[in-house]
Amino acid sequence: MYTRILVAVDGSNTSRRAFEAALDLAQTNGAVLRPFYVVENTPMYFEAPGYDPSILRTRLVEEGQELRAEFSKAMADKGVKGDPAVSEASSLGDVSEIVLQAAAEFNADLLVMGTHGRRGFQRLILGSVAERCVRQATLPVLLIPSAAGTDKEPA
Repeated sequence: MYTRILVAVDGSNTSRRAFEAALDLAQTNGAVLRPFYVVENTPMYFEAPGYDPSILRTRLVEEGQELRAEFSKAMADKGVKGDPAVSEASSLGDVSEIVLQAAAEFNADLLVMGTHGRRGFQRLILGSVAERCVRQATLPVLLIPSAAGTDKEPA
């Protein structure tokens, strides 16, 4: 039985499916749920004339606050206790470390994440936050595939 569940969210359909799965688990088990959004500052390394990275960062922070409100309402509607949190990473490589640190600080006994199921070159270039979390986690990790809850086969 899980009592404290952290779910990593990023606004994608895949992470929304992970949130829904975590919400159902929390409701079923009477667990406390923490949706956790990380602002990724990776795009800030681009140097191009006229490029202002603060615009993108500001939008990502806004998205985190919007998701926080959306998920808080969904949790309240299902009677699930908990509070969404937002943090910030200095690079994409830091995201998995921040997620795992947040899970430890929350004393989570389950980490739920969506996975896009990328393969080959795309995975090599983009990496996988979920994969890094699974490899480094000291708690159980539940991965929700991108095709979960749909009738389509994974790509």
